[in-house]
Amino acid sequence: MTNVKSEPIEAVLFDWGGTLATWHTIDLYAVWRSVARVVDEERADELAAKLLAAEDSVWTRSRDEHLSSTLEEVCLLAEVELTPAALTEYELQWHPHTELEPDAVETLKTLRADGLKIGVLSNTIWSRRRHEEIFARDGVLDLLDGAVYTSEVPWTKPHPEAFLAAMKAVGMTDPARCLYVGDRLFDDVWGAQNVGMRAVHIPHSAIPANQIGHTEGTPDATIHRLAELPALISSWSRAAT
Repeated sequence: MTNVKSEPIEAVLFDWGGTLATWHTIDLYAVWRSVARVVDEERADELAAKLLAAEDSVWTRSRDEHLSSTLEEVCLLAEVELTPAALTEYELQWHPHTELEPDAVETLKTLRADGLKIGVLSNTIWSRRRHEEIFARDGVLDLLDGAVYTSEVPWTKPHPEAFLAAMKAVGMTDPARCLYVGDRLFDDVWGAQNVGMRAVHIPHSAIPANQIGHTEGTPDATIHRLAELPALISSWSRAAT
């Protein structure tokens, strides 16, 4: 732990992939090739390469310019029309990589029982519909007071407006009373601290090279399991009184 501030934590905002959801290293070309085969089997290699390049370009833009994107934009850049069958295949390919951390639900329930608001801020090209389907499947949706998916707003983490939007989504107005939990030292830790939030790091993810930021934050604390979080927040509360 590097810092304990006097303001009590009233809201906890979470990253999704690599934080609430278990980190997996994913062969994105294999995902896109499976999708491309549904679109046009004879051109599957060509289309997969174009889709992968388009996705890489929007994540590089996110890193460098903090501008958001959508799955639809990726397909537009690749000049590939994602048919309903291809979209179904895309979601099927990603399904194994959307699983929650084993202690996620219990941790969120504990935080809610402690009177804390809970939110999500995710850098994503997916729609709200898709995320809410996943959260509902896993029993998490009703535990959230608000969520911001960057596919719906102009910015991505670490842009300050992304964090402020997530804060407002859970009904908060003071960043100092918010805690952000994530797996990335640039997007999550540096970004949250840059707007006055505290930040907890979960260092489990192998961040893709084109998504590693140009600077890193020093977390207020580092944990290795979500279940450690309620006790950490309680310790801060005791230290502040």
